[in-house]
Amino acid sequence: MNAPAAPLHLVCPHCGTTNRLAPDALDRAPDCGRCHAPLFTGAPVALDEAGLRKTIERSSLPVLVDFWAPWCGPCRAMAPQFEAAARELEPRVRLVKLNTEEAPGLSAAMNIRSIPTLALFSGGREIARQPGAMGAADIVRWVRAHLPR
Repeated sequence: MNAPAAPLHLVCPHCGTTNRLAPDALDRAPDCGRCHAPLFTGAPVALDEAGLRKTIERSSLPVLVDFWAPWCGPCRAMAPQFEAAARELEPRVRLVKLNTEEAPGLSAAMNIRSIPTLALFSGGREIARQPGAMGAADIVRWVRAHLPR
């Protein structure tokens, strides 16, 4: 007899609560147990430094981070592509954005040297990084190529 699948942990992008979910709950559009907001919206979530750290450290799902800044032309050009990738990758991957102007210390600690830069995290650690703007199909392909099997 197979043991039940381990529960997933997912940080709510709205209130920061860590939710425990059965793996099959991802397909049922889960809501946060605390604030009752949807855990996935089909769009990237803007996080601050604390929110990003918590999401990376506590999420069972892979987390794709777009490091960007409002003054960056390539960042603004990639934004709709990142949104389109979120619609395709969620709910199996959490897509988030971090404004490097609002979190310069974290950006420096993570060695972000150019923007936009995408970084993929799994199990609390970075597993892949890609600098430069990308189209939605390229983002999806790149993420899927680097996901743990």
